[in-house]
Amino acid sequence: MSFDLVDRPWLLVQRLDGQVEEVSLADAFRRAGTLRRITGDVPTQEFAVLRLLLAVLHDTVGGPGEDDWEQLWAAPDLPVDDIVDYLDERRERFDLLHPTTPFYQVADLRTSKGEVFGLERLIADVPSGAPLFTARSGPALRRITPAEAARWLVHAQAYDVSGIKSGAVGDSRVKGGKVYPLGTGYAGSLGGVFVEGDNLRETLLLNLVPHDVPYLRRDDTDAPIWDLDPPGPAEQDDLTPSGVLRLYTWQSRRIRLHGDEHGITGVVLAYGDPLSPRDLHQREPLTAWRRSPTQEKALKTTPVYLPKTHAPGRALWRGLEAMLPGIAGRGGSGEPPANLDPGVLEWIGYAANRRLLRRPVIRLRAVGAVYGTQQSVLDEIIDDAVTMPVRAITDPQTAIEVQRAADDADQGVRALVNLGRNLLRAAGVRDERRVDGARDETTAEAYAALDQQFRDWLRGLADGVDLADARAAWHRTAAQTLRGLGDRMVAEAGPVAWAGREIDKTLITSAQADAWFRNQLSKALPLAGPLRPAQPDTTDRPQEEVALT
Repeated sequence: MSFDLVDRPWLLVQRLDGQVEEVSLADAFRRAGTLRRITGDVPTQEFAVLRLLLAVLHDTVGGPGEDDWEQLWAAPDLPVDDIVDYLDERRERFDLLHPTTPFYQVADLRTSKGEVFGLERLIADVPSGAPLFTARSGPALRRITPAEAARWLVHAQAYDVSGIKSGAVGDSRVKGGKVYPLGTGYAGSLGGVFVEGDNLRETLLLNLVPHDVPYLRRDDTDAPIWDLDPPGPAEQDDLTPSGVLRLYTWQSRRIRLHGDEHGITGVVLAYGDPLSPRDLHQREPLTAWRRSPTQEKALKTTPVYLPKTHAPGRALWRGLEAMLPGIAGRGGSGEPPANLDPGVLEWIGYAANRRLLRRPVIRLRAVGAVYGTQQSVLDEIIDDAVTMPVRAITDPQTAIEVQRAADDADQGVRALVNLGRNLLRAAGVRDERRVDGARDETTAEAYAALDQQFRDWLRGLADGVDLADARAAWHRTAAQTLRGLGDRMVAEAGPVAWAGREIDKTLITSAQADAWFRNQLSKALPLAGPLRPAQPDTTDRPQEEVALT
């Protein structure tokens, strides 16, 4: 049996015309200039496969060094002949069904009872506890193609959930036939970010961070998993995260697929090599980082950095301060910063300043997993992207203005939320659950209304645009949008709210709530100019004492 991933189609890609097809590993590199991007069954699969391709490219070009990267970027194509030769030399390690060295697997992996489990343990979009809530059921779960199995195999090594898993024969961690929770796959702990180019070739090169930049460390022992001895069922105690090659191909699990070249029908999935991401900020370039006071206190050392994961329901532009070198950069002295930007953006800024990279904008993509119930289930997959000017990466003042604009939006949304709560009070609503529900609904609606507007504003910060004028333009845009939402909320509040309620000797009406809202909005977005007149605030008490915050 054989399924050669070098030459057999298995990678999902999107062509420049938008069509999706499967290609082999070698063809992905051959056709990189005519392919839009790697895609996948889920976004996290795309990120996991991209890391695999980067490991191949890094190792093929021997780094690269900064000068080598400049030549690669200037060339019309990737060094395809070198890549194919590299893959040919390791063809056996890229065979999904090889009898002794199957790709990303352990050949003789088995439990003491010889059990083989269903494919729901491998496929991330199948909730094992709620099979009725997925389109995959019945025959669709009994057999999948080797191509699809290979994609999910790469994904499982990166993002598999935690929880109790089967104990493999030969693993000393087994107790009663099981291994108790050791954490998710390594990439599951990251707030994954990467830079997207106009095609796959550009995407690979933009994320191919040279080994000789000061913020990325790689030891001489750094090597991908296919250049190491095949792992057995036990944890490899001597394995260290020595660089991007090791991290991009880290084997968080021990897996054995069951089936043949006509279809995969079952799997054995056990724990492999757990890896804490703590303080890997000089080795892992595809995530931002945050200081952890809790870890610093426990370890009695400072600083301690952990990956900064993505917040569910929070757009990427609202957290850009952790991504931009001008705010979360790695240079300077004094107190270690609270956040560190991703190494890949340090590289983009460095390359742009050195004129190695000349383009006005880049597209930053964020991908991450959100786990629930002690990390034993995958609750949500985050996938967001934002196009920003390279100026925001190379110029600290532009980065600061971007952060200020996002903060201004937060303050404006807070004013709208206060309006909603005061309108409910004016209508006599005292149920805090209803108030909290209305707050969440108003917040979501406000950010949804501002979302595309902020993205358009950010993209327009090209070289030559005056930052003061740009900020004033954003204030006008945000104020107009939030005022429109506020006008609608006041109109929909009804006659009961118009008549109002007296609370703490203050009469709160919809007109009074609207006046407070406009005052607060003016403070949040002062560059928007004068707001149209509203009913004057006649109370002597300051707004903050009345409005719920």
